[in-house]
Formats: sequence, C-alpha cells, structure tokens
Amino acid sequence: MAKEAVFTMKLEPELRDAFMAAAAAADRPASQIVREFMRDYVQQDREYVEFLRRKVEKARQSIAEGKWSTQEEVGARAATRRAGLRRRIDEATE
Repeated sequence: MAKEAVFTMKLEPELRDAFMAAAAAADRPASQIVREFMRDYVQQDREYVEFLRRKVEKARQSIAEGKWSTQEEVGARAATRRAGLRRRIDEATE
C-alpha cells in the first residue's frame, strides 16, 4: 500500500520517548506499529457497528413477533428474583 499521507499528533514527550524505546526494543519502526494500531482500531469499530446492527435487528424481530416486556414486567420479575435470592441467603446463614 502506498504511503502518501502524513499524520502529525501532539503527545507528552515522556509517552513519545517510551513508545520509541518500546518500538526500538521490538526492532520495529514506530510508524509501522502506529499503522497497525490504526488498522486495529478501524476494524474494531467496524465489528462493533456490525454487532450493534445485529442486536438492533434481533430486537426488532422480537418486537415484531410479540416477544417483548414492559418495564413494569421486567421490574416485577427482577423483584421476584431478588426476593428469592434473599430468601436463599437468609436460609444459608441461619
């Protein structure tokens, strides 16, 4: 891939020095490592967007199939579960 763009950024001198030392210790050019970081970040962003798209689609499908609960129903189920857990804890500590 042709490298035709320049990327300039400001950072603390200590961070730059530590990064340059780590790159040298790994016997790799700092620019190569930064390019890898950038590619990984872009890929992770794409994967996250796709993850969210799938979740939204699944939720829409569930709603269309009538598989949903109101906030009150979810709260009631959670309260019932908490009460059961409290009861089990109380029984275990007696």
